[in-house]
Amino acid sequence: MSDPTFDRLGIWNWESENVADEIEYAKYAESKGFDSVWQGESRLVRDAMTIMGAYTQVTDSVRFGPGVTNCYTRNVALMAQTFSTLDELSGGRAMLGIGAWWDPLASKVGIDRQNPLRYMWEYCTVLRKLLDLETVTYDGQYIQVEDIELDLVRANAEPRTVPIYIGATGLTMNKMAGELVGNGTIDGVYMNYLIPPEHNERAMEKLTEGVEKQGGTIDDVDRPQLIAVSMDEDADVAIDNARGLVTQYIGQQPHITKASGIDPEVGEQVGEELGGWPASAEDIERASRLVPDEVVTNIVAAGTPEDCVQKVADYCEAGCTEPSLYSLGPNVTEVIDVFAEFKAE
Repeated sequence: MSDPTFDRLGIWNWESENVADEIEYAKYAESKGFDSVWQGESRLVRDAMTIMGAYTQVTDSVRFGPGVTNCYTRNVALMAQTFSTLDELSGGRAMLGIGAWWDPLASKVGIDRQNPLRYMWEYCTVLRKLLDLETVTYDGQYIQVEDIELDLVRANAEPRTVPIYIGATGLTMNKMAGELVGNGTIDGVYMNYLIPPEHNERAMEKLTEGVEKQGGTIDDVDRPQLIAVSMDEDADVAIDNARGLVTQYIGQQPHITKASGIDPEVGEQVGEELGGWPASAEDIERASRLVPDEVVTNIVAAGTPEDCVQKVADYCEAGCTEPSLYSLGPNVTEVIDVFAEFKAE
């Protein structure tokens, strides 16, 4: 097989021991020709918006966005206001990745995720109109706004062309996202991680179904994807380094377990060993013994540099348009260097 090439590349930053390192990784990725930096905001770790504000001041060309924030904790007007500001600060480089969050975290902060599909549809519909500088009145099932608009009296009063990506894992969410691309509301999906490339193929079918329903084609749907990378010259070390993360997601996030193709009984056993969310380091270590190597390598680019590059290429072959690389170890710059060698001119 010939060496793969990647037309576009991004990195995913999240939960570095020192937040300043994330700023440096963004700068380094840009210097190596990477196209995007995505900022994690899944758990109650760091606020993505604050860090992205810093990115606007230390980078010149790289695009950036949350990968992903959620559609519940910032009301739709505040989200529009935030990304209008980031668009101004960055000279038009901001993107918005937005998802429907997950339980039990959502319920622990008082959010009822009843009908997240409908909620997302209404939220994105209103958000796009606000970013287009429309005056919006909307009486939805979950989102109600009356006669609001971005108040840009002193700022540049041009529409904010912020690309919107729905963080979609489930097939129904993918179909809906395709419809929203087709009707001009969003720009694509931010495909999830810890799923096998085969799940991309199923998602592509639903994206195609959704976008064609609105008169578009799959080429209209941009499809960046978060991909976990555990790289080491010793493949066994790389796989072991990824096992803990895989264990947490299998045991705590049912939508990932379902999409990953893992035996449901294994998922239940892992969840029992973890004992709920959040799990301690000891819980994770104990539960990880139930997760075999083949489960890890099925859903993570884990192994030697050559192994990792080929696995990421498999995701692209299955539908990803821009790998968003999340290094599970401290060798973030090494991962950037390795993949930069395969960046198309």
